[in-house]
Amino acid sequence: MGWAVLLGVAVSASPAARAEPPRPPAPGTQATQVLEAPSIPPAQAPRTLRVAFPVAETGFDPALINDLYSRTITAHIFEGLYGYDPLARPAKIRPVTAEALPEVSADFRVFTVKLRRGIHFADDPAFQGRPRELTAQDYVYSFKRFADPALKSPVWSSVEQIGFTGLAALRREALERRQPFDPDREIEGIRALDRYTLQFRLDEPRPRLLETLAGSDLFGAVAREVAEHYGDTLPAHPVGTGPFRLAQWRRSSLIVLERNPGFRDQFYEAEPAAGDTEGQALVARFQGRRLPLADRVEVSIISEQQPRWLAFLNGQIDLVTVPSEFVSRAMPGGQLAPHLAREGVQAWRVLQPDSVFAYFNMAHPVIGGLEPGRVALRRAIGLAVDVQREIRLVWKGQAIPAQSIVVPHTTGYDPQFKSEMGDHDPARARALLDLYGYTDRDGDGWREQPGGQPLLLEVATQPDQNSRQFDELWQRNMKSIGIRVKFITAQWPEQLKAARAGKLMVWQLGSSAAAPDGQGSLMRLNGPQAGGQNLARFSLPAFDKVYARMSSLPDGPEREALFLEAKRLSVAYMPYKVRAHRILTDLARPGVVGYRRPLFWLDQWQYIDVVAGPATER
Repeated sequence: MGWAVLLGVAVSASPAARAEPPRPPAPGTQATQVLEAPSIPPAQAPRTLRVAFPVAETGFDPALINDLYSRTITAHIFEGLYGYDPLARPAKIRPVTAEALPEVSADFRVFTVKLRRGIHFADDPAFQGRPRELTAQDYVYSFKRFADPALKSPVWSSVEQIGFTGLAALRREALERRQPFDPDREIEGIRALDRYTLQFRLDEPRPRLLETLAGSDLFGAVAREVAEHYGDTLPAHPVGTGPFRLAQWRRSSLIVLERNPGFRDQFYEAEPAAGDTEGQALVARFQGRRLPLADRVEVSIISEQQPRWLAFLNGQIDLVTVPSEFVSRAMPGGQLAPHLAREGVQAWRVLQPDSVFAYFNMAHPVIGGLEPGRVALRRAIGLAVDVQREIRLVWKGQAIPAQSIVVPHTTGYDPQFKSEMGDHDPARARALLDLYGYTDRDGDGWREQPGGQPLLLEVATQPDQNSRQFDELWQRNMKSIGIRVKFITAQWPEQLKAARAGKLMVWQLGSSAAAPDGQGSLMRLNGPQAGGQNLARFSLPAFDKVYARMSSLPDGPEREALFLEAKRLSVAYMPYKVRAHRILTDLARPGVVGYRRPLFWLDQWQYIDVVAGPATER
């Protein structure tokens, strides 16, 4: 089953995706967390990669996050059983903490995994000075945490859909008895057969479970001692087995990762295609080098486009996704600008497995519901949205129109598929509104609801320049069909929390695939996942039946036909107006070596080196 990652549209170009913010720190704790860093010999400066996020993180407890920015951090601290080859195209899954690929029953309902021995968690006071080896029981505990009602995990609905035998019943028991969740209660669906053997049993066939197990960001192992030691402050104290550990955190400002001094001997290995010149060159350079290649990663939160771009030009960050406002300056005519080329700046341009969309709260009394009039209202709004203008003015041509919620590079995506989702037709929108009684009764230029009540769209937004551009387009588009708009402004993490609680009427954001399976995008329409991946709270039995059938089928023509049916249903009922799939342009300073934008995985920094040179002097 694919996964999706939520991201703010403030990113310069980028469901998955890959979230409810964690609970605030306990009284008396500091928002800034500083951990003891490993000593660096005075003569050897740390090899530091400096990057920027356009949107603030929410925290670093895998069970409490679903936003891209937090999940990018956890992917470098925690380790799942499996991961992706950093250079293989198409994507290739390989073992991380597992010894080998799982043993899988013929009916895709039993998966047995052997762990590698001798893997240890990073040192932490929770372990009381003793080395702590990773065991199968750590994964049992980590998966069960998603079901704990007290945690209110934003991805529980997605985990529930996998169907680990007995896990949902364990959660129901805690809710019904109003007792604390018992992670010690053994269930058939997730068991440690011995210290190093893990077994998953599923209620239904899950041919793509391996893609779920390949997510270190969400499904990396969390030690029970750490979770119990830190309690509600766990989001500020992530402790994993991965290549980095959290060294410093100033909330919404700075995140610093440093090499995990206890990380095992892990070496650079990759299998790029024979014709992949860039990939073959990276393998020749790095094969056999110990990971991580860099010692330190500094992440600055820079929400506005111009400061983020200037930070790169001034050498304050090493790697940047070019803000859309500056793409024409960085890549005029699709070529790297001469002044950047002279500095040795490197460039990459990639169509992303992502989408930009607005969702409509299907539980809202004005915009929601499955009645024909409400469906007509949402479709009219969708037809009024001028996607080509958005691509031209906001994305500066760095996007393609979306025809469905399924994203490029994933199963179910068909570049030949055409739907109303990609249409801009204000005349047809006005006709639909007239037909269903959304007319201007008092002659003030704005439409009322069929019963005569005011018709007002409340659109959630953020206080940054990029969001203001979207707001101007929304205002223009809705005015063209006579619908009044009011904007509700707050920071992105606050809007996300409100969205999870069902308090927003309309909000626009982005989503990026976290696995090659396109069903991850369709989670956004699955009724049982309302309030989780399904922010719109869309619930249609016909769609849920298709979704459930897709989950059990292996890839092939029958499943592709279900993708087509699912896409048509989503367009017909329009709980989401999906507008574009973005093209990202990444630039790196000359000293950055080994970067290549990943498609579905987030643990990329361990494969990037930063070498000394005139353009990378600190």
